[in-house]
Amino acid sequence: MKESTELSFKDFLSALQSAKLYGPEHPITRKASEKAYQSISRVLNEKQELVIGIIGEEIAFDKEILFDLSKMAKPSIAYLKARGIEKIVFQRGVQSGELGKFISFLSAPKEEIKDNPQNTLMLMGIRNIQAGKIEAASDESGQDSAKPLEQNNTVGGHFENISQPLASLLDKEAIDGLALKFAVNNIVENLEAEYKNLLKLNTLKRYDLGTFTHLINVSVLSMYFASKIGFPKDVVLEIGLSALFHDIGKLYISRKIIRKPEQLDAKEFSVMESHTVLGAGLVLQYADTVGIMPVIVSFEHHLKYDLSGYPKLAFPKKPHIVSQIVSICDNYDALSERRSYKSDYPPDSIYNLMIRGKGTAFNPALLDKFFSLIGVWPVGSIVSLSDQRIAVVVEENQDEIFKPQVKVIYPQKEESAIDLKKDNSGLKIERYLNPWKEGKDFLHLI
Repeated sequence: MKESTELSFKDFLSALQSAKLYGPEHPITRKASEKAYQSISRVLNEKQELVIGIIGEEIAFDKEILFDLSKMAKPSIAYLKARGIEKIVFQRGVQSGELGKFISFLSAPKEEIKDNPQNTLMLMGIRNIQAGKIEAASDESGQDSAKPLEQNNTVGGHFENISQPLASLLDKEAIDGLALKFAVNNIVENLEAEYKNLLKLNTLKRYDLGTFTHLINVSVLSMYFASKIGFPKDVVLEIGLSALFHDIGKLYISRKIIRKPEQLDAKEFSVMESHTVLGAGLVLQYADTVGIMPVIVSFEHHLKYDLSGYPKLAFPKKPHIVSQIVSICDNYDALSERRSYKSDYPPDSIYNLMIRGKGTAFNPALLDKFFSLIGVWPVGSIVSLSDQRIAVVVEENQDEIFKPQVKVIYPQKEESAIDLKKDNSGLKIERYLNPWKEGKDFLHLI
């Protein structure tokens, strides 16, 4: 199916290129258009509709982003986007004449293509082809709240775009896999900036602390980690989607249990453990949309490296490498969270706690690499130096994680950049200043 779908898109682009070169009525164009129609029809013999989307600069067929094909088709991608086309849907029953009209429509100068291409298609009598922008879902009032997703490129914006499909899961509703992948891919495209924004938010604790926020935090962190250790872009996207769904099963667990400030009793812990199986079962219903990896990660993310943890396996085997990545990021973010029933741990305490699990809870090589990238004190951390000056961490030193680069913010007359790795005076970070407590007075200086 994948091959026939790729061929249908190639034939479609070839017909469009012919129309641009020779005109829509030229015999060469007509021949190319008929070839494209036959290719599309073969796909539609097996499914009700064929969805082609443009996610960032990539092509997506139904639920899968095809990075290799996207490289070849970059000029065509730019051409379609310039005409307001990010999504094309061919429905079963499309006629050869409709495809010809559609290709003719697309080959026209972009000035002739109005803001809403779909209205023009309807006026042309094209009923079985839809085209336009990928937009966010409607709000509860039924009003279209959407502007193109690519216009909403903040962490908060991505959270908004992603939270709707997650909520739809609970209502057993269909989710727009293409829109979901669009939002996650936007994070992939701007990963460095998105991650630094997230770190800043995390440091200052100025974000909502609900389950959805934890999901997107872990998703961004997992993608950043995966990209830095060399996973290709398509795998990074898959990891991001998997992390996004890892804790979805907790939405079926009583809030009283999730937010209980005391230690859970045996019965409550058993209920809590069930979120891995519940989540995997829920996501499995959407495997044709999001793939199988989110199912695996939902099931395995509490299965430790030494096979302790949960769920208990009848046939023990190491958790998938993606599950190991998500597990590290999940624990790191959970320890960073400040909630009504618990305080957030200082970054150096998080490091010490997680290092204790090296080789047991966590893959030792992955854990070392994670902290070499994140550092002991992440970017944006407010710290007190051994000479009593106050500084903010601005950059990590991967080979000296206890000696990052900092900028002195107090006294302000002492403002300067210091690389603790290169400093020969013995200067070091003495302690972390919690922005909710002792660091509060310095937030305005960051």
